[in-house]
Amino acid sequence: IELVTTRTTDGGMTRKDLRKLHDGTLVESVLMRYTDRVTVCISSQAGCGMNCPFCATGQAGLTRNLTAGEITAQIVASAKACATGELPGGPTRLSNVVFMGMGEPLLNYKQVLRAINTISSPDALGMSPRRITVSTAGVAKGIRQLADDRVRFKLALSLHAANDAKRNQIMPINDANNIKSLVDALNYFYQETGNEITFEYILFKDFN
Repeated sequence: IELVTTRTTDGGMTRKDLRKLHDGTLVESVLMRYTDRVTVCISSQAGCGMNCPFCATGQAGLTRNLTAGEITAQIVASAKACATGELPGGPTRLSNVVFMGMGEPLLNYKQVLRAINTISSPDALGMSPRRITVSTAGVAKGIRQLADDRVRFKLALSLHAANDAKRNQIMPINDANNIKSLVDALNYFYQETGNEITFEYILFKDFN
């Protein structure tokens, strides 16, 4: 992968990298340094097919799935940026990975899990799965598959509305994955893995 542009904010502590893949496809990742950790937010797909109206990536549509190598390369590049002191504050260690960039990770299931297995390996970055979070717009079948596979990483659900009527308006995926099905899937996930689940909720004025 090739770095195309970098944009920074928060005095350089947050940095968004645009990278070009071997076929010219563009993906973004965001590196964020806090007082107690350094987190990279990475992409699992180029674009996204979820079509959520509030999301720029969703409006752009899906180009393709990323390979495990392309996902891993984003993380390795960010780890290198930390180690070589490219962020203010001097050299540091990449501590957390969140799959909250472009794409729906559970629709690129095998490649995402392969990438996580790679970066968790002692022969690679040796990252703890407990410091990895996969975020989904709500693919109930995929959540259940994670439970069956006994994954060790954390899960986050982009909820954004507390009932189906409103969620249907802003998240087309809710038509086939309503809130009850997601609650059931999340309960099953927690029952099988004991892994932490978080909920993401964007506040829209006069809506939710």
